[in-house]
Amino acid sequence: MTQPPFRIVFAVYTGMTQLDFTGPHQFLSRLPGGETLVASRDGGDIATEGLVFGGTHRLADIAACDLICVPGGFPATAMALDEAFIGEVRRLALGARYVTSVCTGSLILGAAGLLQGKRAACHWAWRHLLPLFGAVPDAGRVVRDGNVITGGGVTAGIDFALTVLAELGGPDLAQTLQLGLEYAPAPPFNAGTPETAPAAILAGYNGRFAQIMPAIEAEARKAGERLPG
Repeated sequence: MTQPPFRIVFAVYTGMTQLDFTGPHQFLSRLPGGETLVASRDGGDIATEGLVFGGTHRLADIAACDLICVPGGFPATAMALDEAFIGEVRRLALGARYVTSVCTGSLILGAAGLLQGKRAACHWAWRHLLPLFGAVPDAGRVVRDGNVITGGGVTAGIDFALTVLAELGGPDLAQTLQLGLEYAPAPPFNAGTPETAPAAILAGYNGRFAQIMPAIEAEARKAGERLPG
């Protein structure tokens, strides 16, 4: 009897950070025996930061999946208040073998009531919001707690995908795909975390977002108050 494909669903939304999605998608879509679906609340075209992804499925039309992945982005806390989107994420996640996210997508998982008591990763600038959803912040680039696997900020999505591939298909598969896609990061600057970035760069970054962060935090608190019972 033929095995059904291992179904991966990316739950996407308008305004998300496209690399949170496209990085892991590039790797996970090459899983032998896998089926990768891109879905949104209403289906159709989804505009992200500079790119439009066309013809997404409607989340409600997907009966089940083996792995759900939620990317992050600046609208993550707004999406955490979108009851229709959160409801579909929760429905699929409760039946999935793996519940996953990249970057601030973990806040959406949290709003769906999927992270209570669990360690989770998030973009460093938003990680402090995880306790609002009963989660335990973890600074790891890829964090696993049971069937929940979360990636840190943006580019950590590729490390997350390789971690999942190694579990599903073995280390040789993961390393073969890493080689084929020449994933050998060697950044020209060591400024990728607040611990390594020059003080002036960190201060400038924080200053850019000082005005919008209170609104983001307010959305997160409101979403935390709505956690499913």
